[in-house]
Amino acid sequence: MNHYPTWKNLLILGIILFGAVIALPNLYGEDPALQISQDRGQTMSEAELGLVKLILDKKDVGYTSVSAEDGRVLVRFDSVQHQLQGRDLLRAELDKNFVVAVTLAPRTPGWLRAMGLKPMSLGLDLRGGVHFLYQVDMEAAIQQRQERYAEDFSKLLRDERIRRTVDLVDGRIFVRLNSADDADRAEELMRDSDPDIEIKRRANGDGVEFRISMTPTQIKERQDFAIQQNTVTLRNRVNELGVAEPVVQRQGMDRIVVQLPGVQDPAQAERILGATATLAFHMVCDGENALEAERRGRAPLGCELFYDRQGNPQLLKRRTIVTGDQLTDASQGFSEGSPAVYVKLDSKGARSMLDTTQKNLGKPMAVVFVEQTRDLVERDGEMIEIRGEEKEVINIATIQGVFSNSFQITGLDVMEARDLSLLLRAGALAAPIFKIEERTIGPSLGQDNIEAGMNAIMIGFALVVLFMVLYYRVFGLVADIALITNLVLITALLSMLQASLTLPGIAGIVLTVGMAVDANVLIFERIREELKNGNSPQASITAGYEKALSTIADANITTLIAAVVLFIFGTGPIKGFAVVLSLGIITSMFTSILGTRALINLIYGNRKLDTLRI
Repeated sequence: MNHYPTWKNLLILGIILFGAVIALPNLYGEDPALQISQDRGQTMSEAELGLVKLILDKKDVGYTSVSAEDGRVLVRFDSVQHQLQGRDLLRAELDKNFVVAVTLAPRTPGWLRAMGLKPMSLGLDLRGGVHFLYQVDMEAAIQQRQERYAEDFSKLLRDERIRRTVDLVDGRIFVRLNSADDADRAEELMRDSDPDIEIKRRANGDGVEFRISMTPTQIKERQDFAIQQNTVTLRNRVNELGVAEPVVQRQGMDRIVVQLPGVQDPAQAERILGATATLAFHMVCDGENALEAERRGRAPLGCELFYDRQGNPQLLKRRTIVTGDQLTDASQGFSEGSPAVYVKLDSKGARSMLDTTQKNLGKPMAVVFVEQTRDLVERDGEMIEIRGEEKEVINIATIQGVFSNSFQITGLDVMEARDLSLLLRAGALAAPIFKIEERTIGPSLGQDNIEAGMNAIMIGFALVVLFMVLYYRVFGLVADIALITNLVLITALLSMLQASLTLPGIAGIVLTVGMAVDANVLIFERIREELKNGNSPQASITAGYEKALSTIADANITTLIAAVVLFIFGTGPIKGFAVVLSLGIITSMFTSILGTRALINLIYGNRKLDTLRI
């Protein structure tokens, strides 16, 4: 009676030992560190590693080691103060092509790293870093799509030699034809271009007018695309920054959360993440007088007035040859001693560029830098948001030869070339984004949070342990051993899954400790009840575990359902709490029922008992 077979005891012991090994990296702690990488993702060489050492040695900054890991240089420091000194020094001394990111490097021994084991990931509130919350401009996303429709329809009808006027007014596209004879052919072309678009036709004098609008389904799809594409683009930009363990995820209908653990200076991150810059290529309106157009305040038909970096007016053709979303790659380099950005286009952009360069050899083409803006102005006592676009001509060059998918852009300084290549390589935003929240958590505050959380766990744990031993004697000691095992297994699961532990997660661990004890209290009280009813000690132990099982299972399953609901509908810290609570429920069921039963069996099993100290 009350005896587990050997295989079951070995299985329980094996699970506990396996969990202990996985949790082991968490004992070694972390060092303040700097991660140095190249902005183009190239592997750092031995010479560059030596350069980092030389810079730090020259100023006698207190670092403990410099090593190469995963193609990057990792510098470990003995204190956060030296870490920040090293960051400022390296950013000042190294070339702008290098990204210096603040991080925390685990002190895990090599033999554990060789097994692929890592310490658990710490959330932003425990590790320190930067938190951004961005809002996606959904109206601009729809407007951009409508503008693309208007441009595509105009080109489509022009290629078919159909005389037309295309305007975009209040979210609707108006296509006016001079002759009703072309109406059927024009409508067929536009419907073939996009069968889902809504087209209404009506007579307009001798001609025909089409009123074209996007359907509610198309608007919803465009909004979903904008938020998904922007999330991917921001994730790419974060990767280019070289930040360790970033979090980039959608929040709600139109917001994106970006968390950069270990980053203490948000300036560079904000400049890269929030940038809405992209490029557009236009032919120059040859033979037109830009100064005269500026004086009149009106550009000639088919042209648009732009300004270059010196403030000089430039007349460019309205038709865009290639836009930023057709770029597939961009890299920084030098051309004839000047900074340059080398660009590659997708197949559609390459065809458009090839066609343009074939037809316009010897003519000037302009590169326009486009950036979305949002300003708050006061009107009639109310703050009104005004959206706009800033367009600046950064380069005008004569087309010297035919090219399609590969070419270069000049006319930039080194910093501009670096940032522009990074932005273009990461991808263009499908819609403008605007920062609505920013929080910076210093590493010292993160350490304070860790210490406060650990104190909460240890105080709660100590009180529970003391109570259980005093009240339930040997059984209480067994329950305490199970509690320690439970904490080890939770740590192992968090390390294995690399789920981020946050302050709410620590609260989840404390709650799990209480729930695990609650299960044992139910079992032990049932055993005491059976003893009072006159049952033998061995029969009381069996009845206690068997009869309390259903109650324990019901309580844990309902809590697990609540945790799953919190994870599905919660955001950020709520999800962290739900994950830790769910894992804690699973491990506490194992330790409180199987673990304690195995220990009780080893202590009291197969023995004749007259009394039971409980």
